[in-house]
Amino acid sequence: MSYTASDAESREQLLAKVQPVDVPRKELVTGGKDFHWVTEKICGIPEGKTPRWWWIMFCVAGFMATFTLFGLTWLVTTGVGVWGLANPINWGWAIVNFVFWIGIGHAGTLISAILCLLRQKWRVSINRAAEAMTIFAVVCAGIFPLFHVGRVWFAWWLFPLPNANWIWPQFRSPLEWDVFAVSTYGTVSVLFWYMGLIPDLGTMRDRAAKAGKLIKSWAYGAFAMGWRQSNRHWSNYEMAYLLLAGLSTPLVLSVHTIVSFDFAASQLPGWHTTIFPPYFVAGAIFSGFGMVLTLMLPVRSVFGLHNLITQYHIDCMCKIILATGSMVGYAYMMEFFIAWYGANPYEGFAFINRALGQYAWSYYIMIGCNVITPHLFWFKKVRENTALVWIICGFVNVGMWFERFVITVTSLANDFLPSSWGYYSPTIIDIFTFFGTFGLFSVLFLLFLRFLPMMPMGEIKAVMKQGDAHGHGTGTQAVPHSTTGGGHH
Repeated sequence: MSYTASDAESREQLLAKVQPVDVPRKELVTGGKDFHWVTEKICGIPEGKTPRWWWIMFCVAGFMATFTLFGLTWLVTTGVGVWGLANPINWGWAIVNFVFWIGIGHAGTLISAILCLLRQKWRVSINRAAEAMTIFAVVCAGIFPLFHVGRVWFAWWLFPLPNANWIWPQFRSPLEWDVFAVSTYGTVSVLFWYMGLIPDLGTMRDRAAKAGKLIKSWAYGAFAMGWRQSNRHWSNYEMAYLLLAGLSTPLVLSVHTIVSFDFAASQLPGWHTTIFPPYFVAGAIFSGFGMVLTLMLPVRSVFGLHNLITQYHIDCMCKIILATGSMVGYAYMMEFFIAWYGANPYEGFAFINRALGQYAWSYYIMIGCNVITPHLFWFKKVRENTALVWIICGFVNVGMWFERFVITVTSLANDFLPSSWGYYSPTIIDIFTFFGTFGLFSVLFLLFLRFLPMMPMGEIKAVMKQGDAHGHGTGTQAVPHSTTGGGHH
């Protein structure tokens, strides 16, 4: 269909009649900064002297990580019995912590992939750190099912490798589905993260060479894969990045859906429900964004990144937490409705027991943190109070851990037969292993902050006013990286 001169004239007449208002967009980089400032600010963090606070945090996090090492060493040398698992609760903290960390890992790929496809330009200041968070969270998540198998040195049996005896994994087991879902998600997340890093690694290489730091230049250059900032490189990069975004988007939705099948595919009251896949995905996004803000608000303050992570960015993330928190609250209500409407006495008992039984304390912690607390984000004054936002996000993370605990433990503790009911308590090895994963996660995140550019410089420059090649002045027009000079020094 082609437009004629009369169509254009009609359009002009229509526009003159309705007088559309040009709504100003929020600036994504404030303070009237230029390209040079962006490069110096982001590159200056890994290039500068290591701050004392970083060493203190790194030592503390490293010490915490040794708790996981101790817990796992004890488990391998003694047996899985050191975890507090016994009939009828054969799934405890291991599966709770696994689902918790996988949920934390959701926000990174969501911010990068789905918001990229939806052209939400505000994501560019936080996407790389969130992607790094995803990878580190998946590493922490993988520890629990890996060691849950008992003889961890035989974990490779989970993969369908050709063998002379034709012995294959049990493909009907939801835990086997986890192997494929999590490994695929982890692999694509690493590729997506690395792909975004390549242009900035090229910039870091050139700056290191200019400063005479040959080892750094060689190290960054090895991973930059010959990046030269040419138009051809940018063109290939943008196409590859878009394809990976398209590949990652269904993975964001599928991985936690499959994790939810661990529960939903069973016939246990409280688990056997079709609402689990969307409910788990919403919960994962909810907790993932909570962790992004928990990490990025201190980083913003410490490195003085207020011009790059603005109040608008915080507002957007708070609103996503509010929306997904409302979905999670709705899912809690629907679970009770389905239990009542299904008229299954075992299902009804499972939910009444959650609210009034021996684990009611954990249920009300979950409700308080996940249903009530996020609704404070309806108020603009709360969203503008950084300290309050950080505290609320902390509650979100605590609440989401308790959600997994409530789902896992309450259903197992009180199943069909009262004669087999029991009460679950974690052992010190359970606590050590989980506590240490926060140390491991922190160590990896601190190393990321110290050695790699935490924000994509090229993408940030593309959303600045100077990057608006067509002069729209909105600062949010997407323009090719090749025209913005992502590697301007």
